[in-house]
Amino acid sequence: MNHVANTFQKSASMRHPTPAPEADHRRATTFPFSAIVGQEEMKHSILLTAVDPSIGGVLVLGDRGTGKSTAVRGLADLLPEIEQIADCPYHCAPNSHAGKCPVCGNSNSSPTVSAPVPIVDLPLGATEDRIVGALNLERALVDGERVFEPGLLAAANRGFLYIDEINLLDDHLVDLLLDAAASGENVVEREGLSIRHPSKFVLVGSGNPEEGDLRPQLLDRFGLSVEIKTPTDIETRVEVVRRRDAYERDPIAFANKWHSENCRIRDDILLARERLHEIELPRELLAKAAELCLTLGTDGLRGEMAIIKAARAAAALDGRRDVAISHLKLVAPSALRHRLRRDPLDETGTTARVERAMSETLGTA
Repeated sequence: MNHVANTFQKSASMRHPTPAPEADHRRATTFPFSAIVGQEEMKHSILLTAVDPSIGGVLVLGDRGTGKSTAVRGLADLLPEIEQIADCPYHCAPNSHAGKCPVCGNSNSSPTVSAPVPIVDLPLGATEDRIVGALNLERALVDGERVFEPGLLAAANRGFLYIDEINLLDDHLVDLLLDAAASGENVVEREGLSIRHPSKFVLVGSGNPEEGDLRPQLLDRFGLSVEIKTPTDIETRVEVVRRRDAYERDPIAFANKWHSENCRIRDDILLARERLHEIELPRELLAKAAELCLTLGTDGLRGEMAIIKAARAAAALDGRRDVAISHLKLVAPSALRHRLRRDPLDETGTTARVERAMSETLGTA
């Protein structure tokens, strides 16, 4: 874990940009991502998905009150804005494939605007209509028109969909998410409507494992999984409480204090995205990743894909031009711990099993 902390701190201090302006007061109620104490693996994993959304999202499991929701919501201030077609509820990008959006049709002639990356909360009590979208009843009753009212899957397109207590989500809602995550589209065939719209999002879930397990199909959709625990040392606990107290007493002043650090991390994300396609992955490291997955007995090839994508993003954040064995070791636990089969003869936890396999296949140095 110390290696994770060192890598994260290194990426956040690679450059010293010019002083940033004061934080936007509209976002002052968001606890700054950079002010979160500890939980370095969680923060680093979230940053990796910000660099490369194709990693597949992050699942954060751990005790209540350990900063899971705070970290996800703080991500909003780190993400560079996106270009989208103006007034499009699906956040369509200019020059994207035509014909997928029922509103703008992805027309190249439509005006464009810069907008924040959408980060959408999916509450546990959300209905199917609220998630996938439904007929606009007011327009239907007043004007006699069949108009589609986009749902949360539309709002999250090109952004992040966050589900707190994801292990308590109803099975039929899980099925909807799996369909959209697999296809990148949301298809609605109901109430006389036939709508198909883009729905490509990074799924971020959090929960307490003591309150129930996730379905294997949903677990497999997450690129990375992080286990976090309540801090056990006095110094860390005191610092967490001190910062939270300062934030609650004056949110605007606290946000302004950490704004420059947030901007530094945003610069890291932008530079990492630019160099991501240049990162080389030596064949021998890919073979090591495959050997590790074979040793652990993971199903399918998603484990290897998650490792190499996360390792490449970690190298990009680290300012490197190639992936090193240290990057594999850094991301392997979060890429594989949720993909292991339960072994009734092995009482050790999944993290310990991954670390044991890493020492056998990747070495201890």
